[in-house]
Amino acid sequence: MTPTQLRALAAVARRRSVHLAAEDLVVSQPAISAAVNALEKELGVELLAREGRGVVVTPAGSTLASYAERLLGLWDDAKRATQEAADPGRSTLRLAAVTSAGEQVVPPDLASFNRLHPMTAVVLEVGNRSRVWELLANYGVDLAVGGRPPVGTSLRTVATAPNELIVVCAGSGRKRGPKRVGPEAMDHRTWLVREEGSGTRSTTEELFSALGIDPRRLTISSNAAIREAAMAGIGLALLARVAVERELEEGSLEEWRAGPLPLQRVWHLVVREGERLAPAPLRFCEHLARPGSLWSFSPEEDSRA
Repeated sequence: MTPTQLRALAAVARRRSVHLAAEDLVVSQPAISAAVNALEKELGVELLAREGRGVVVTPAGSTLASYAERLLGLWDDAKRATQEAADPGRSTLRLAAVTSAGEQVVPPDLASFNRLHPMTAVVLEVGNRSRVWELLANYGVDLAVGGRPPVGTSLRTVATAPNELIVVCAGSGRKRGPKRVGPEAMDHRTWLVREEGSGTRSTTEELFSALGIDPRRLTISSNAAIREAAMAGIGLALLARVAVERELEEGSLEEWRAGPLPLQRVWHLVVREGERLAPAPLRFCEHLARPGSLWSFSPEEDSRA
């Protein structure tokens, strides 16, 4: 098995398409097929099966693809660590964040970090929580920011930051304080929600259950687009307060409260259990622990990071 072959299989498994896998890897579709065929010949098992005009990944293919993601992550991690050991100035910080955090929480910290460490390259991957935890577990990134990491994994939280979630709708154009409404008022409105797999979507569904409502849902896969749609009067949305502070101040959005709202949650800074951080992510953790930061490290977490 070669890294090229494993990358091809992992891409097909991730994208569920030879065509899309080829686009991602910037190679031809025959090159993808040849790589997977070589793996099948070596292992003596079927990794992909034809289904109509497309392909499906077999159970054996899914198993190997899972290992491939981890092996390739370690492969890239080893190359990067070796290069940084020879030349510390080439250090790279690889960070993943769920969409809400990637759009509003992480950028200010990255900006201040970059001013202090201009020679450190930064790669930020933004996606839903499933993708973020997958990247971290498979060595695709060094650190991740999101909700609580899934149980039963080798991922652990090293720091937390407050995350207050509020319900907003189109405002009158003038700043107003929070409006207390009954659950029925929220039930009669369209809700702008994230796609399945998003942490915000799960939290929104939990809020519906707590309020005893089952409103109409309109799915939008971007928090920024949800914010714009709420301002346009299309419906209600559950968003992080930090993401709408300016709009609340301007009056283009107003806050509604009912039941348990606002919701008090926390962001988690997450690493792989038992792994010593490379210099760049360690410097970023130290930066987040600076005085005045929203992030809180416990003494045990700070020393182990």
